[in-house]
Amino acid sequence: MARVIGKSEAVYERLKQDIESLRLKPGAKLSEIQLGEELGASRTPVREAIRRLSREGLVEFVPGEVARVAPISLGGVRALFEFRMLLEPEAAASVAARGQTQERTLEPFRQLLSQLDEFEESFRVMDDVRQAQSFQDFYTLTENFDQQIIVACRNPYLARTVRDLRSQTVRLRHLSHSGPRRMLTSLEEHRAMLKAIVQGDTLAASAACRHHLAQTLQALMDSLTGQNAEFGSEVQLDIRG
Repeated sequence: MARVIGKSEAVYERLKQDIESLRLKPGAKLSEIQLGEELGASRTPVREAIRRLSREGLVEFVPGEVARVAPISLGGVRALFEFRMLLEPEAAASVAARGQTQERTLEPFRQLLSQLDEFEESFRVMDDVRQAQSFQDFYTLTENFDQQIIVACRNPYLARTVRDLRSQTVRLRHLSHSGPRRMLTSLEEHRAMLKAIVQGDTLAASAACRHHLAQTLQALMDSLTGQNAEFGSEVQLDIRG
C-alpha cells in the first residue's frame, strides 16, 4: 500500500529534494509566502518544513532576514567529513561484527558487491556519453550501501546520527562534478568496504571506510575550489571558511 503523507510532510520532502539537488541554491532566500504559492500550501506547513530543515543543517536563519538555504564553505565541508570519519568507520565495523553471528545481515551487502561488479563491467565498455548518463546508477548503488549500513548498524544512536548527515552529503555530491576516473576509484573503495563487511573483518571495514571518506574529501576540496570562480555568489562557496 502506498504511503499517504500529509501536507507538511509533502512540503518538507519537496524542499529537501530541491535543496539537495541544488534546484534551490546555497544562500537562496526562502519566503514562506512565495513557497506556499509555488507548492500550493499555507504558510504553516511551509514554516514547519523550514524549521525541520534548519534542524538538519540545510537551512539557516539570518537575523533581520528571511530563512535561507545554508551556504557551503570549504571549512564546513572539512568539518562534516572529520565528523563522518569519527562515525562511519565505527558503523561499518559494527555491521561486519554483526555479520559474524547473524548471517542474514550480510545478504544485502553480497548483493551490492555483485551489482557493483556488474556495473563496472558494463561501464568500462560504454562510450563517454553513455558513461555520463550512467553516473546516477552508480550513485543509486552507493546510496543503497549507505542505507544498508544504517539499517544493519547495531548501535541505534550511531545509526541515527549517520542517517541525519545524509542530506549534507547528498548536496555535496550534486555540487561536485566527479569524472569517470574518480567514480571508478570510488567504486574500488566501495568494493573494499563491501568485501571487508562480507568477510566479517571489522578492522578492514573500518580502515576501508576511513580511506574512502578521506579520498572523497580530497576530491571534493579539489573540485569545489576549482569551481568557486564558476559558481560565484550563487552557490555561496566561501573558501575562507
